[in-house]
Amino acid sequence: MTVIRQQDFIDSIEDALQYISYYHPLDFIQALEVAYHKEQNPAAKDAIAQILINSRMSAEGHRPICQDTGIVTCFVKIGMDVKWDKTNLTVQEMVNEGTRRAYLNPDNPLRASIVADPAGARKNTKDNTPAVVHIDLVAGNQVEVMIAAKGGGSENKTKMAMLNPSDSIVDWVLETLPKMGAGWCPPGMLGIGIGGTAEKAAVLAKESLMEPVNIQQLIDKGAETAEEKLRLELYEKVNKLGIGAQGLGGLTTVVDVKINSVPTHAASLPVVMIPNCAATRHLHFHLDGSGPAEITPPKLEDWPQVTWELGSNVRRVNLDTLTPAEVQTWQAGETVLLSGKMLTGRDAAHKRIADMLGRGEALPDGVDFKNRFIYYVGPVDAVGDEVVGPAGPTTATRMDKFTDMMLGQAGLLGMIGKSERGDKTVASIKQHKAVYLMAVGGAAYLVSKAIKKSRVVAFADLGMEAIYEFDVQDMPVTVAVDSNGNNVHQQGPAIWKVNIQQMDQA
Repeated sequence: MTVIRQQDFIDSIEDALQYISYYHPLDFIQALEVAYHKEQNPAAKDAIAQILINSRMSAEGHRPICQDTGIVTCFVKIGMDVKWDKTNLTVQEMVNEGTRRAYLNPDNPLRASIVADPAGARKNTKDNTPAVVHIDLVAGNQVEVMIAAKGGGSENKTKMAMLNPSDSIVDWVLETLPKMGAGWCPPGMLGIGIGGTAEKAAVLAKESLMEPVNIQQLIDKGAETAEEKLRLELYEKVNKLGIGAQGLGGLTTVVDVKINSVPTHAASLPVVMIPNCAATRHLHFHLDGSGPAEITPPKLEDWPQVTWELGSNVRRVNLDTLTPAEVQTWQAGETVLLSGKMLTGRDAAHKRIADMLGRGEALPDGVDFKNRFIYYVGPVDAVGDEVVGPAGPTTATRMDKFTDMMLGQAGLLGMIGKSERGDKTVASIKQHKAVYLMAVGGAAYLVSKAIKKSRVVAFADLGMEAIYEFDVQDMPVTVAVDSNGNNVHQQGPAIWKVNIQQMDQA
């Protein structure tokens, strides 16, 4: 019987979570490099370049790939011949302790995003616990762990259906995926769980995302099983939708499709689809009683030498002197480099602003949105001489219900986030002659280097959701919705879906 030390398990969880915060799986980076060289849409190619450069910077600097350092999901398979040296902590408690230590590490603090009382006060637990832990007892004398840090933007796009046994899974995926928008930060992976019951299909889908990126190997050898055939069909057809990197339109929407299935009821066909974003983070290790897991860092020379070059249509903007008339000259698809001061704010801050304006109260000192820009972000805490930690955009769609208020009552001129905006929000942007700019999701450390000063100006009690004032220099963004309502997230995928069809016919 193998004796596993409690401390070895906790240390391994802590080390794994620190490791995946700044190291992408190398197979994912290699797949992105292939996608980069293949991509023909300049906007999508530029987005992939930023993701690859950010990945290398994070690996070199040991700082988070993305500001959303995720909710910890851990699959623990315990051999029946395993014994623990101590029994004062459950496996859930051991994972939580490793998580707590990892997220509070002073050398690389990770953003705590978990809130307790989700249907009520939604108070941050401050240490990113509890983790979501799935435990299985299996044959053998080892402990196997698959651990991931899953970002909220991709997790929120999870879709589930109870199909009829005669329904087509492919048709359901192809109908559902375009409705998910770009908040899951493609290009990424799709995990699909099939069978069992509703909750089992969801666990299967999540666990499939822990597997390596190996679709090219499957293409080379050819499909042999029904699952393999389904993987290949979905991989081909999903990429032909033309959604592309960050939803801008392009040749690569997914770098792999993973499928897990189990038997199900004769009357049922449960299917769950969970996407993984461009900040794919997971690790697989074993404990055999000899000590904590040995986690070997990848070689930095294995990262591609990708450079990010500004196109000829770059527009440099000074936010401190910007006028509404200037904003109305911007066109959808343009690259803009922002310099000057902007405010930040996301879900909790918007809710508080709405409550204050609804009561006729003045906003706090230092919070004046008139003719200013807001950046939807919840940054990681700074370390050393950093001004701010990784500070990439959060999903803008969540702020849609506040946009008309912010543009009308608060006088906001523009917004910066990631993913698409809803039809009503686009109409409001057009009505108020405002603009929505998109920063690349999954490039948080790269974006943070453009932030030269940072200070909290309001709602400090909200932690990472407080309102900051950033002073930026040459922060790269794309005009996603211009003041006339032109929308790249509608136009780009539509154009590239047709382009791909024409390429196939050529």
